[in-house]
This record gives sequence, structure tokens and C-alpha cells, in this order.
Amino acid sequence: MSWLDDHPEVRNVRCGAADLNGQARGKRVPRRFAAKLEEEGTRFPLSVLNLDIWGEDIDDSPLVFESGDADGVLLPTERGYVPMPWLSSPSAILPLWSFHEDGTPFDGDPRHALANVVAKYTALGLTPVVATEMEFYLIDDSGREIRQPKSPKSGKRRAGAEILSLRALDAFDKFFNDLYDACDAMGIPAEAAISEGGIGQFEVNLEHVPDALKAADDAWLFKMLVRGLARNHGMAASFMAKPYEDYAGNGLHTHFSVLDKDGDNVFANDTFEGSEILKQAIAGCLTGMPELALIFAPHGNSYERLVPGQHAPTSISWAYDNRTASIRVPGGSFKARRIEHRVAGGDVNPYLFLAAVLGSALIGIEDKMQAPDPITGSAYDQKLQQLPSTWADAISAFDRGPLSRRIFNTQLVDNLLRTKRQEMNHFKELTPEEQLDLYLDTV
Repeated sequence: MSWLDDHPEVRNVRCGAADLNGQARGKRVPRRFAAKLEEEGTRFPLSVLNLDIWGEDIDDSPLVFESGDADGVLLPTERGYVPMPWLSSPSAILPLWSFHEDGTPFDGDPRHALANVVAKYTALGLTPVVATEMEFYLIDDSGREIRQPKSPKSGKRRAGAEILSLRALDAFDKFFNDLYDACDAMGIPAEAAISEGGIGQFEVNLEHVPDALKAADDAWLFKMLVRGLARNHGMAASFMAKPYEDYAGNGLHTHFSVLDKDGDNVFANDTFEGSEILKQAIAGCLTGMPELALIFAPHGNSYERLVPGQHAPTSISWAYDNRTASIRVPGGSFKARRIEHRVAGGDVNPYLFLAAVLGSALIGIEDKMQAPDPITGSAYDQKLQQLPSTWADAISAFDRGPLSRRIFNTQLVDNLLRTKRQEMNHFKELTPEEQLDLYLDTV
């Protein structure tokens, strides 16, 4: 029995896949055609998963004219239908991923990139357990300049950031009630919400799940939900890396551990320091950071966030329970030892992001890499290797890095490089206002 049989209220269906920028690309389908979609999938050009941020073809892409702009077969993922509670009529989305005519996965699909990394863990009898922390701003973009939205309760605007303020959360209580109800309906495991360091900035944590593909699906769907729901409440929601010059940017952090075939956490032992495998995974993450920065900071605005003293890491370092480091090992129970990867902005593609993090950690484990000593104190005040500070440097590092090609296949690396070079060339021509308009509720 189809999910739709239990939901007769659904009038229409969306089907879509994530492109390299995490944008949903797909179709709207009347309900009466849904059975065919479930059984046979749909078709559209493979080049659609390799568009730039404006939704334009990549000028020199071999996926376009060189190949005749050939179709791929888009098939439903194991996720199945997901309600879309932010739309005005009852609707559902059927997430897809792309294949060639012969049934082989399309290497340019970011979901397949993550699936390939997960398969490598599985082959070793290992299972990543993954959670994400999703930061976003609620914004009034009705005027010439963006501002924090008025409180629906008082009609006033928040005067400051109000970190971990219950009052700030309560001011938008109806929005958060609707958000949690929608997450329940969509199968997104939303946990704690907090008020963050920027005006109108919040964070929602998604629970740990022993399924990295589901964690990425959840993050991708959550971003769609928050943006759509905010508009229903008369606001914009932005995961843009740095919407305000004077306030902290949006991050997308992940916490992960790894279980062995017996369900034991391989990062844990009976010490505070954790296992040798934990340090190998940390070493892999640190080694991969320079060349994977393009995944963690994929847009022109992303590099506005990566500045010292703005609650985003800028150095390649790790530490125990220290939020100035790019890799943090949180405190708590020794059995719960895990890695928090803190570099990525809220504007990332969740599939590529988790593939990069988990892939580099696995390389550290496989190669038995040795981590440097953990730092203490502020990472901003120490002479440490720095992350690429410009988009151009990140593109170059991704191009020449050996780890990027161990994690991602050649076609995806090539497609992403072409995409980002095209975007960078066009981005230079935009005014600051046009840059803000481009990214505000797109990424």
C-alpha cells in the first residue's frame, strides 16, 4: 500500500533531488500520476543536478551539449513520501536520486557521494552515528535593509542577541510550535531549540541517528521547511553563512561517533582522552580541511563568516570542549565520546558536507594518521595553520588535493569545480545588495 493511500487529503506531489548546491530540482505531479512515479521514477537531464546557484547551465559542462544533454532516471530514495506542511494545500515530496539508463548511479549526484562513503564504513563493519545543529536567522526583509523581525507578541524588535534567551524563543512561540509539529509530520527528529548569538538567530538540533543518509535528508528537508514556514509567518528564514556584517554567521555543525559491528562506540574507552581511533579520525578531519574548505564554505558569502573572533573557527586545530577549535571533542560520559566538526556554514549542501566529514575521518582511520596535540585556550590567539580565507584559494585547494579525490569521484569533483568557478566569476559583478538578495533565502 502506498503512503498516499493513507493520506487521501494530499492533492499533489513534488518529486525532487538535491543538486550540487543543495537546491531541490524536480517536478510537480498530480496525484493521479503518483503510482507511476513510485514504480518507474521520472526523467530529466543529468545536467540539472549541476546548475549554478542562479539555476543556469554550467557553460563548459560536458553534461550539456557535449553529451546531448542526456536524461537520467530519477528514482525514489528509501525515504519515501514526506509531507510539506508549509504549503497552502496538502502536498508531499518524494525525494529522488539519479541513475543512468543501465541502473548505475550517476556520479554527479551528491546523495550518491554520501552513500559511497557510508558503504566504505559498512565494508569495515562500522556505522557512523550522526547529528546536525542547524543555525538560521529569522529576518524581516520587507524593507530596503534586512532587520530582525518584530516579536509577534509585543510588536517590538529584539534589541540584542539574547544568547540562550527563553524570552526570545517565547516571542516566536507560534512559529516554533508549528515548526516542531511539521518536523514530527515529516519524520525529522528535531530536538532542542535555542536563541543564538545574532539578532533573530536560532539553532535547532537534530538528534543522532545511525544513518548518515537520513541525517543528510533531514537537514536538507529541514532547510526547506524552515524557509517555507517562515514565509507563512511573515518573515524570511536564512541559512546564509553571513547575512549581517556585525553579527555571527550561521553554522551547520555535525556531531558524530562510529559504532562497530557489536554496537560499541569505537571512539570511546574508559579515559577522558578517548581511543586511538578517535584521534586517527580527528587527524583525518584536520588533514582534509584545507582541500575540503570548498565543501564547508561553498559560496562567495561563506568567507565573510570565517573571520577571527566571530564564533566560527578559522584555524585547523582540535581541542577538548573548546568552541574556538575547528574540531571539538565535547565533554560528558566517556562512553559518548564523539567529534564535533565546526567549520561548515549553514549554506552547505548537507550530502556533500557529511560525505566530506565522514570521508576524511575514515581516511584518518584507514591510514592510521596521528593527530597533533590538542590546543588549549583561544585558537584565535595562536599561530596555527589557517583555513583558506578566500573562495579562489578554496577552489584551488579542492582541485589539487588528494583527499578530495579519495572521497569524491572524478566527475563530481570536476562538476563542482566548474560550477564554483562560474559562480565566482559572476559573483564579482554583483553589488552587496545583489549578493544578499542572491543568498538570503536560497541556500
